[in-house]
Amino acid sequence: MARNNNGKMSREEAGRMGGEATSRKHDKDFYQEIGRKGGEATAGSHDKDFYQEIGRKGGEATAESHDKDFYQEIGRKGGETTAESHGKDFYQEIGRKGGEATSNNHDRNFYEEIGEKGGKARWDNNNK
Repeated sequence: MARNNNGKMSREEAGRMGGEATSRKHDKDFYQEIGRKGGEATAGSHDKDFYQEIGRKGGEATAESHDKDFYQEIGRKGGETTAESHGKDFYQEIGRKGGEATSNNHDRNFYEEIGEKGGKARWDNNNK
């Protein structure tokens, strides 16, 4: 048992022991409920900027500790899960929405440029 300078149990040790005792007493539903309540309380006291900032920090931390293979793997898993739970209509709808958003955000020059790049890439690929 970790002791502090006064010979008493340290705060860390007391917390660990309390956490272990709580985990023995309660099941998954208990933890889901306190997590839900905590999430609601946090949502009530923070704005969009707060969530954007913690998301940015989390993304940076993840990027520093993971490589390209990690992102490819989670992308593959996410794609497989989405494909298993959604049908053709889902993909048509998100494609339509993406097309509309792109159309609203770009002009004719954008489409000419990507068309030219795509044509050049295909030509280069076929004439290797």
